[in-house]
Amino acid sequence: MAGVELFSHPALHTRYRAGLCSAAALALLLIAVLTYVPPLLVAYRSHGFWLKQSAYREQPTVRFRYEVLFVATTGPGPGSFLAWSTFPAFNRLQEDRLRVPLLSVGVPGGAGGGAGRVGGARERAAGRAPLPSRSSSLVPNFVPHGTTLSGQTREEDKNQDGKMDQLHFKLELPLQPTEHVVGVQLILIFSYQLYRMSTLVMQSMAFLQFFSPVPGSQLYMNGDLKLNQRQLLNHCGLDTRYNVSVVNGTSPFAADYDLTNIIAAYRDRNVTTVFSDPNPVWMTGRAADTPFIINATIHYPEEVILYQPGFWEIIKFAWIQYVSILLIFLWVFGRIKMFVFQNQVFATTPISAVLPLSPVSSYKQHQS
Repeated sequence: MAGVELFSHPALHTRYRAGLCSAAALALLLIAVLTYVPPLLVAYRSHGFWLKQSAYREQPTVRFRYEVLFVATTGPGPGSFLAWSTFPAFNRLQEDRLRVPLLSVGVPGGAGGGAGRVGGARERAAGRAPLPSRSSSLVPNFVPHGTTLSGQTREEDKNQDGKMDQLHFKLELPLQPTEHVVGVQLILIFSYQLYRMSTLVMQSMAFLQFFSPVPGSQLYMNGDLKLNQRQLLNHCGLDTRYNVSVVNGTSPFAADYDLTNIIAAYRDRNVTTVFSDPNPVWMTGRAADTPFIINATIHYPEEVILYQPGFWEIIKFAWIQYVSILLIFLWVFGRIKMFVFQNQVFATTPISAVLPLSPVSSYKQHQS
């Protein structure tokens, strides 16, 4: 019995044999190619076959680093501003535009945002104003030099999940009766971390800015510290590319503290945070003996993180698409093969299977 078995089907009870170089064998090869290759092409050409990016949600771990750079515009002139920061080198560059500070710092985790106090000008000048013991480890170099600035801040974990959800920041700038604030620029620096897929550790900032032609008494802002990605994160590993200070606080050069240079260097990063508040409130009518106040609430929302999928995740999604289309082709070309071999479109040797006799027919033959 020449040839090899090319096709059989339980419903036909027949096996079909032919040579490997016969027309039936070539037809079977063509049907196999048409069964398995087109589903791959259809899945690939319909876009999204190879998963190029994926997303997940994560609540970032954000902590305020107690590093601040503040500029208040008091007039239209180039030197009409007051400034202060937590960077001593910056403060020394301000000369008469810097004033002696009185600063209250809310200790993270303290009840009700209780404040530790940094001493007055004489104590600071003598170097006898240490920070509170609970906050000293959290406030590096936080002994501001030469401003009349007070502030109060605290972070809250509202849902008690171990991650901070928002920052309340309050800053008061005492002014002389003839001084008026018409604009504010404020940089707050944060530690920002992600853990679920790749571990991202970076230092980021929130830039708060507002200007008005009318002198103000208070600025109120309430917004989100949003993650901004121009590059996909990795699906695993440790990413510390941007775990560097946003402001070079040790530099003695004024150019390193210029807001234009700071923001330009920060925007060159592929991963940043952006403070977004569509509705800042600028209040006017400041009394002569009252300070200018900034009240800001910064939320740390849950983020949608975009990342580059790994190999097995790519294969998983590609396989699902391919198989879902392949099942249709298997059904269609299975019927075509049955038609071709059952109707002898190509010459083959059919071999019928010998079916066992049923007990009833066997009994009738015995009786006859």
